Amino acid sequence: MAIVSEFAFELELCAHLESAGRPGAAGTDVVARQLGGAVAKPGGRILDIVCVEPGPAFADRLALTSETIPDAAIESDVGPGTARYWKAAFPDDCHPERARSAVERALEIDFFEGERRNGRRYVRQVARYPDWFGRLVGIENKPDLGTPGDLEAQLRTDASLGLVDEAILATESYVTRAHLNRIPEEIGVWRVSRGDADDVADGRPLEIDVIREPIPLAVDEPGVEPLEYHPGHTEVAIVPPERKARTRRRIAERAFGKGWRTFRFPDCEACEAGSPADEERSDGPEPGTATPLPFCRWKGRIVDAESECGPACPGYEPAAEPEVDLEEERDRRTPWRRDPSGRRRRQSGLDRFG
Repeated sequence: MAIVSEFAFELELCAHLESAGRPGAAGTDVVARQLGGAVAKPGGRILDIVCVEPGPAFADRLALTSETIPDAAIESDVGPGTARYWKAAFPDDCHPERARSAVERALEIDFFEGERRNGRRYVRQVARYPDWFGRLVGIENKPDLGTPGDLEAQLRTDASLGLVDEAILATESYVTRAHLNRIPEEIGVWRVSRGDADDVADGRPLEIDVIREPIPLAVDEPGVEPLEYHPGHTEVAIVPPERKARTRRRIAERAFGKGWRTFRFPDCEACEAGSPADEERSDGPEPGTATPLPFCRWKGRIVDAESECGPACPGYEPAAEPEVDLEEERDRRTPWRRDPSGRRRRQSGLDRFG
């Protein structure tokens, strides 16, 4: 079986996890891709896929807003009861511009509502922030283990930091004992395939073979985050549990608001909104239909419009992008709703804040 690109592999796996769920999972996760997975060094680790298990108050989060709620707004002293003057609701170490931006965004997405008193803006939460998520599962995509890159270092970071509850390596390669010996024992391993299919575009759904189950990571204990590698030693940061907890919430919020459909379709005649079939469930929005992905007839595979498409491609023929509303696709295929409240978004008018 031909190895697909990491981009195509990632999109197909996200579509599969959204429709069929993770192996052994009791329910359907919130699925997102390309989220920051570091604490002490933001941007130092990017998680390819994150699966967020819904928690006890997931329905309350669904009803609150479809967007990512700013972390500063969640941590502020603004509650659902008495409205507070917005500047007094943030700690002294919160930069005024960060506080202003958080309030503006919270008002825009209807997490806050505001009122004016004596020329000052007072705000309150529309509803109390819910305890909405459970475990976080991070998935590193490496379809071809023959070109591992920094795979071992990335997985060792996941294991030592313990930011997600489980970390998994997903690959299309045949996994040998030598591969397993080079990967931290805490990391689970999936082999992703299409049965006996040789053609990535033949419409067969993905299959996941669990080669090794992940060992739960110590999310409630201090973690060790590598910062810089030098000959003979590594600079690290010890990350306390409370910082990990805040970062976990930011990851969950970002996953909820962002999802995984963060791609675009090429403006090319050869592109169509199709993909290998990914609807394994009979109770989906349209049984037998596939999640729209950027499939190129000329290349015979899913493509990344940002890096692969354009006049430099021999098969490029200018055309309008396929008309696909990716937010609408998420809305009808998952519990997430584009506009849960049905209310018109308000302008916050922060330029008039006192």
